[in-house]
Parts: sequence; C-alpha cells; structure tokens
Amino acid sequence: MSGATGFMPLLLGWWWLALVVFLRVGAMMAVLPGLGEQTVPMRVRLALGLVLTVTVLPATGADLALPPPGLGTVAWALVTESVIGLILGLWLRLFMHALQTAGSIAAQSTSLAQLLGNSAADPMPAIGHVLTVAALALLMSTGFHVKVAGFIILSFELFPALLLPDPSLIAQAGRGHIAMAFALAFTLAAPFVILSALYNLTLGFINKAMPQLMVAFVGAPVITFGSIALLLVTAPLMLSLWIASVDRFLSGQTP
Repeated sequence: MSGATGFMPLLLGWWWLALVVFLRVGAMMAVLPGLGEQTVPMRVRLALGLVLTVTVLPATGADLALPPPGLGTVAWALVTESVIGLILGLWLRLFMHALQTAGSIAAQSTSLAQLLGNSAADPMPAIGHVLTVAALALLMSTGFHVKVAGFIILSFELFPALLLPDPSLIAQAGRGHIAMAFALAFTLAAPFVILSALYNLTLGFINKAMPQLMVAFVGAPVITFGSIALLLVTAPLMLSLWIASVDRFLSGQTP
C-alpha cells in the first residue's frame, strides 16, 4: 500500500510534464509543414502530436522544473505553451510561404500565373504548386519528424516552460524570419526573373527591328517552353537550397 501511495505522486508528476509538452506540440501541429497540412485529417494530427509528445518527453521531462499542478498553473500553461508552440510553428510555416512566394514570382515573371491556378488547397500558380508538393515530399523523406522532435527539445532551452516570451524579442525575431522568407523566395525565383528580363529585352529589340512582326505570338510559346525547361533544370537546386535553410533553422541557427 505504501508503494502505491508513493507511486501516485510520481505518476501525477509525469502526467503534468506530459501535459505541458503536449500543449506546445499541439499548438505547433496546427501550422507545422507536412505534419500539420490541411489535407491531413484532424485525428491523424492529434495522434502525431501524442506520438511526438511521448517521443520528446523523456529528453525534456528531467530538465523541466515545474510548479505543482493547480487550476491557475494549468491555465497559465495553456496560455504560455500554446503561444510558444504557435510561434515556433508559424516560423516553420514561413518556409512554405517562401516557396509559394517564389513560385508566384516565377509564374508572374514568365506569364504562367493562371495555369492550373486552383489545383491546391491554397490558390497558387502551377509552378508554386509543383514546388510545394515536391518540397513536402522531400521534407518528409529526409526525416522531418525526427528533426521536429529534436527542435521541440531545443525549444525548451530557447523558450523555458511556463514563461511567456518577451513580445519585443518575438517581434524582432519574427521580423527577421519574415525578411529571411522573402529573401529566400527571391533567391529561389531569381533564374525566372533573369529569364523574363532577357525575354522582354529580346522582344523589344525584335519589335524595334521588325515592327510588322507580331512578336507576342512568336514569344508566347518561347517563354512558356523556356520557363518549363528552366523549372526542370533549376528545381533540384531550388529544393536543395530550401531544405538546407529548413535544416539550419531546425538546428537552432538564426536567419
């Protein structure tokens, strides 16, 4: 009887630790790339959140110094851990938005913005949709779930449990991540922007030399074929640069 009495506080302590970890993981799962996509059913996301919680709990539970559970403490944990998890998930989601922005820039530059524009959950040009699907496949095939588990363990060092982050620091870090996302998007779309500039410059010279030629009818097939061929050549490099940026962030390096 005494053994069972001593076991109950230990069990209650582990349940309290698991709840704190699950609150952060669950908030991340709402917006996490790959694991938290809208196409993934809610029950699957809940199961994945529980699995991640069980995975990272042994590595984080020993280092967490939590106050005894109570109504006020649980309510405070619900606020702080949900906010931290949502912030971390949104920072990871910015990498997907960077890829979609790169696809939009490339499509607008090469006049392919309306091709298959509504084939994804979020309306986007065909180039952005192809890059997004390929990036998600690459992300999951390179062990993203293992990297996320390590990132969650690292997050408890960056953001201690039950401690609300400083809004000024979060705003500064968020501004840096947004700037990084737009810089990454333009870097990935740079070959298409250069192709568009060369295409329009060439059409200008041709139109100046031969005003009677309908350069638009001649140039439209050229830019369409050229952009598709350029996507075929540059997509592996674009995805490798993108996945390298994601890995650097998951390892704790700031943008």
